[in-house]
Amino acid sequence: MAKTEEKYDVTLSDAEWRQRLSQEQYAVLRRHGTERAGTSPLDKRYDPGTYVCAGCGQKLFSSETKYDSRSGWPSFWKPLDGGVGTSTDHKLIYPRTEVHCSRCGGHLGHVFEDGPAPTGERYCMNGVALKFEPKG
Repeated sequence: MAKTEEKYDVTLSDAEWRQRLSQEQYAVLRRHGTERAGTSPLDKRYDPGTYVCAGCGQKLFSSETKYDSRSGWPSFWKPLDGGVGTSTDHKLIYPRTEVHCSRCGGHLGHVFEDGPAPTGERYCMNGVALKFEPKG
């Protein structure tokens, strides 16, 4: 489930989220699912713009921090200030850092410490959890 223990600016009922999102978006954003690697057209998109939350429109990442991690998911080395929050995810054998939208709590993906300079971080995001807004 999405981060329901915290209060967010955008809070909808489960029925409202199901109506607003596609099945795949709902599975990822509200139920912490993961899309199959290599399925998002956003993975190979590099034109100027901003990546926003598919659930609420919160600005999350600039195209200026996007890079090809060769993971099969859109990856960034830094989020926009205030765009995301993190928490610890214990779903696998080892703990991971989950990334969620700071405005609606929707699950976006995970952040790892194997990214490029200058941060060394790889924000590995589910493309279905994002929408791209071209610059201009």
